[in-house]
Amino acid sequence: MTVIEEAAPVLRPHAEQQFAHELAQLAKDDDRPRPPGWLLSPQAVVTYLLGDDSIGITAKYVGPRRLMEVAVATLATDRALLLLGVPGTAKTWVSEHLTAAISGDSTLLVQGTAGTPEEAIRYGWNYAKLLSEGPSRSALVPSPVYRAMALGTIARVEELTRVPSDVQDTLITILSEKTLPIPELGEEIQARKGFNVIATANDRDRGVNELSSALRRRFNTVVLPVPESVEDEVSIVTQRVASLGRSLELPPVPAAEEEIRRVVTIFRELRSGVTSDGKTKLKSPSGTLSTAEAISVLTNGLALAAHFGDGILRPGDVAAGIIGAVVKDPGADDVIWREYLETVVRERDGWKQFYRAARENSR
Repeated sequence: MTVIEEAAPVLRPHAEQQFAHELAQLAKDDDRPRPPGWLLSPQAVVTYLLGDDSIGITAKYVGPRRLMEVAVATLATDRALLLLGVPGTAKTWVSEHLTAAISGDSTLLVQGTAGTPEEAIRYGWNYAKLLSEGPSRSALVPSPVYRAMALGTIARVEELTRVPSDVQDTLITILSEKTLPIPELGEEIQARKGFNVIATANDRDRGVNELSSALRRRFNTVVLPVPESVEDEVSIVTQRVASLGRSLELPPVPAAEEEIRRVVTIFRELRSGVTSDGKTKLKSPSGTLSTAEAISVLTNGLALAAHFGDGILRPGDVAAGIIGAVVKDPGADDVIWREYLETVVRERDGWKQFYRAARENSR
């Protein structure tokens, strides 16, 4: 067995690592007031999210500026932030970048699932120490939320509505009183200035648990919409595909815009139930056909073109991925997809090659 002397580069750096130079530049030039515990002013945080070409800051979010201003302003108060939206509307992406810009550490994360225990939000115990010395600070295992309270930073809770309702409600005292009781020790942890919580949630997927009214009142909710226009969605997908391609060290594939626009158009039409010209009504498949799924389809196509094609992203490179994204329920979605192919794709100018590739992959 050989020893690996140098670790391989990480596959996906955290936002504060990947964009460290941008955050450092903004902090250097930022002369506006900063809330306690913040690394940047609210205005600089919004600039980081939306980008500014004049100073070399790339856009992390393409959408209404006001939404980001409301989100950042919420975190400057004592209210927590809930990012709500259908799957694929960049909730996690925005959450990570908000936390990176404000706290410089986006890793204090609770991933919500149906099996998330109360300890993931409050604290747990090192049972070896607990048995040997009883309840003590050294035996306590702090959760990400506990650590964020102690450090005065932001904690993230992903997919809050997937967490069981009784576990969700452990956040109520934390968010309202800014304290976390530790009855086993007769103590409590009080949050330092700068502490807050960003949660994400959607109400489209299965396994959703509604938030109690008491918990919902502790959040200010910002709804992230699907991209308003084709151009906005094409811009988002183009940027993310290029970024993922660099991260995965895929060879660059030129002239991909035509296929990006094709995938986005298909997803938007099937999502909305009508063609882009408004002339033909369509049946929508069971999947969400989100922007994130479009990015995945195109990244896979980019890999096919680079490694198994001629270096140019062609319709055949994306056809199989699109079918996999659209046909989630083979019984119902396959019929919807074939109908779309025959009534829309087949008649569209410049789409013949894609039509043939999609027909071939649909067999």
